[in-house]
Amino acid sequence: MPSNELQSPTSEMVLLTPNSDNPPSIVAAAAKDQPREGSAESDNSRVVMKKQLGLLEGVAIILGIIFGSGIFVSPKGVLREVESVGASLIIWVLCGLLSMIGALCYAELGTAIPKSGGDYAYIFEAYGSLPAFLYLWDAMMIFVPTTNAIMGLTFASYVLEPFFDSPCQIPKIALQLLAAVTICFLTYLNSYYMKVTTKMQNIIMFTKIAALVLIIVVGLVWMLMGNMENFDKPFENTETDPGKLSLAFYSGIFSYAGWNYLNFMTEELRDPYRNLPRAIYISLPLVTGIYVLANMAYLAVLTQSEMLASNAIAVTFGDKILGGFSLIIPIMVAISAFGGLSVHIMTSSRMCFVGARNGHMPAILSHISVKSYTPLPSLVFLCFLSILMLVVSDVYVLITYSSIVESFFIMLSVSAVLYFRYTRPCMERPIKVSLWIPAVFVVVCAFLVVVPIYVAPDEVGMGVLITLIGIPFYYVGVVWQNKPKWLERTIDSLTYTCQKLFLSAKEQKED
Repeated sequence: MPSNELQSPTSEMVLLTPNSDNPPSIVAAAAKDQPREGSAESDNSRVVMKKQLGLLEGVAIILGIIFGSGIFVSPKGVLREVESVGASLIIWVLCGLLSMIGALCYAELGTAIPKSGGDYAYIFEAYGSLPAFLYLWDAMMIFVPTTNAIMGLTFASYVLEPFFDSPCQIPKIALQLLAAVTICFLTYLNSYYMKVTTKMQNIIMFTKIAALVLIIVVGLVWMLMGNMENFDKPFENTETDPGKLSLAFYSGIFSYAGWNYLNFMTEELRDPYRNLPRAIYISLPLVTGIYVLANMAYLAVLTQSEMLASNAIAVTFGDKILGGFSLIIPIMVAISAFGGLSVHIMTSSRMCFVGARNGHMPAILSHISVKSYTPLPSLVFLCFLSILMLVVSDVYVLITYSSIVESFFIMLSVSAVLYFRYTRPCMERPIKVSLWIPAVFVVVCAFLVVVPIYVAPDEVGMGVLITLIGIPFYYVGVVWQNKPKWLERTIDSLTYTCQKLFLSAKEQKED
């Protein structure tokens, strides 16, 4: 029988094994109050995340996840909805401004509440347990695995695209298998080799910027040579339907997604009061400028029909203008998508870990590897969900589906700035933004949440349904304390089985 001495997410003890003959567990319960920095030691040691991220790593995380796959996928989605070159560029500029406004709000939240978990931590602090649980529920069911699947499929598309002639379609099963293998590999890397992962992300960050700069330079040279015909009548046939415009915003915002992900790892950031806002201030203006210029380059070289027909816009761009050097583009873009997926896997696992530490997820997910100081169970759990999400092949449906639900919770997080100003006026705020900034952001997000209801009712309805399904899970799993003995024994058995699986995996790795 499994031991009943398994520790809760708030325990300070290493997980107990059923008898002393077994090797010590490879995962330890994280201390809820997050004491001093330290290392995993003996049974009575508190195990916490190491503060091993500086300003460069913070910038690399933000740029790494923003320059992941969106800019190489979403230009098609934006253009498809607005149907004109001029309106498409305006959407990209407005999405960048909206992201910068939101980032300012997150800088205040991240320095006033220096806890890992990002939106989950801020919603929990402002509005309590149930809204925070529902955000975590939707994140685990929609946001995180969907984004991982999109990034994995984008990486697979750019790797395989050069091997297929334009009339031939890449087999769906090939895309899914390569994406699944990539997600599993990066999960393994983030589980056991954190230092290698952060160094890799620093290097890939510069590769991503180089890829986009190459696209921009080539596009500008093309325009300077007089090829400006694609910009004749830039606003002709512009779509003015508010619903279509909001869906275009969602595609653009997806490309900027990630500006708030450094907040998920605040507890691992050295000097977060300085490095968190600095990383945001450096990253967002740089991203906005590069994105607008990259889209100008795409639109200058490719016609609207060529962009809408392509599933890998940067590859199509390179094939048309670079000739024999076109292979450079898919290689650099694949590296970019690979790095973005790695960053997203790393950061999102911290949200799952913090939720479990607060009792909102199974206790096993709140544990940390005593060898690598990573939330190993959370990483494996999210890897499994991401692979399940790969069965959905239309990435644009996934983008719309995840963005609508996530926008509501981002709006809720930013509204916490206004809420805390009213309820906690004396709260320590190392960074304090003007009230109009969160107010504007909340109003715009409200528009983006409400308007698509009549344009994409199925996606909105499914997002609301999944959110509501989380309510009974909250009351059964979190609120209901006096569970029947048989149910507690079942939970203990499942937890113990998970422990044994991790132990077996670790032993095999060492052998």
